Amino acid sequence: MSHCHASLLPSRAALSIGGADARKFLQGLITNDIGKAQGSRAIHAALLSPQGKILFDFFLVADGDGFLVDVARDKAGELAKRLGFYRLRAAVEIDEEPSREVAASWGGTPTAPNGAVVYTDPRLPELGCRVLFAKDTSAAELGCEPATEPDYHAFRIGLGVPEGGRDYAFGDAFPHEALFDQLNGVDFNKGCFVGQEVVSRMEHRGTVRKRIVPVASDAPLPPPGTSIEAGGVALGTLGSVSGSSGLALIRLDRAEEVLAQGQTLTAAGVGVTLRRPAFVRFAVPLTEAPA
Repeated sequence: MSHCHASLLPSRAALSIGGADARKFLQGLITNDIGKAQGSRAIHAALLSPQGKILFDFFLVADGDGFLVDVARDKAGELAKRLGFYRLRAAVEIDEEPSREVAASWGGTPTAPNGAVVYTDPRLPELGCRVLFAKDTSAAELGCEPATEPDYHAFRIGLGVPEGGRDYAFGDAFPHEALFDQLNGVDFNKGCFVGQEVVSRMEHRGTVRKRIVPVASDAPLPPPGTSIEAGGVALGTLGSVSGSSGLALIRLDRAEEVLAQGQTLTAAGVGVTLRRPAFVRFAVPLTEAPA
């Protein structure tokens, strides 16, 4: 057995998208370049509102002449319906895949059970691989040490990687706020997609004020949704939490101001510090050395 860990992700589900027009159809809608989804190479992308906010985030990987979509289970049916709304007369078939499960593995390369689709997480190499496989397959068949979904999220949080529905609300966040520009989730050279004008404007004008960043404390953090404040001023909201580590959507300009004044950031009375992940290309106001 390798040193990898593998976790089933019951919160994820699969869709399939096929048909003669599938590639062209997706290319005109999503934030990333569908041309990158070749062979076992996947893309991470979003479908936005016309106002540029994330309605759905997902992974796309080639499967024969079509694609498989790895998406939040509670958004799968809604995504299929939204894509159907855009389909019009295009030769595209969109189906839910209830016979498939989703797993994440990290720390090594998993074994691919018969019929499984394995791909490297396109957001960050350290995240490892994701696997789409038959529902009756066990995590042990991936050749990795079994782990739980909370184990996976703790690992993800430690790397500073956000996830839709946990670290930002669908319909409420722009791709830059959710780090799509830092984690290979948007292609600014691919041409038009829904919400593209707003996203391109934020990129070229540098108008991003809120970002999801890691936070840490010497004590267990309060629940997701807790406000992060300093001196009575709200700076952001706590998202995913694992013990004393978490992710939070923060107004970085305000955080910089209050930290420069020597104030402490708190969440429900618990002192927190901000961290800057190694992969980001923007400044994070710190009170201690970067993680």
